[in-house]
Amino acid sequence: MKNLFVHSIIPTRCENKSAQRTKQATLVAALFLALGSAWGQNFPDANQLLTNVRLRQSQQQIDLRAQLRQEAKIIPFHLVQNGPVIRYIFSNPDETLQLRVGANDSRLVEITRSGSEKITRLSEPVRGTAITYEDLALKFLYWPNARVTGSDFIRTRSCWKLQLRAPPGDSQYDAILLWVDKDNGALMRMEGYDSAGKLIKRFEVVSAQKIEDRWYLKQMRVEKIDPKSNKATARTYLEINK
Repeated sequence: MKNLFVHSIIPTRCENKSAQRTKQATLVAALFLALGSAWGQNFPDANQLLTNVRLRQSQQQIDLRAQLRQEAKIIPFHLVQNGPVIRYIFSNPDETLQLRVGANDSRLVEITRSGSEKITRLSEPVRGTAITYEDLALKFLYWPNARVTGSDFIRTRSCWKLQLRAPPGDSQYDAILLWVDKDNGALMRMEGYDSAGKLIKRFEVVSAQKIEDRWYLKQMRVEKIDPKSNKATARTYLEINK
């Protein structure tokens, strides 16, 4: 009986080496396909993830002093959030930006004495930093056809990794990779790519602090990347002063 089991796994002599290799390759390919299918089934729905991120963004109550720091330049501002409405209040010169995070879209306007004006200069930098008005508008959180491509760790936090494609002519970015904290839905890293697939912008949370049962951003680094050299040409830090 022992010999029967041994011979059952030995190829017959009439089967050549080429056929054996073909069988082995087929088995390996089938194994990877099966594993890939199993992993894919464990991924959450990308659109639901983005919905949760937007919901988290619209639930905070904040009244803080903050600053943008780029090399020796420091730009203080007042950050106020009341649910889905976020205000960035700058001085010298005065400028108040208001972002409303909605269920289906976001709207960034400038608050003036006569009311509010829609911001159309979305690709321009805010106060000469690496951050643009489009970045503040969070439009990418509403892009369709997002997909989860895997999971990763960002500063010890377990995150889902998403790929998003911009609607035609709607952004300075052609695509974005987004890392979302699995536990609390916080945005941990964002990378923006141009139409040639080159990295041009990177956002990453450097530090955060937990107050009661919620995590709050302390410092975020924003890097503008030269697509030719793949090196940062500008580096801005968004810092919260508690």
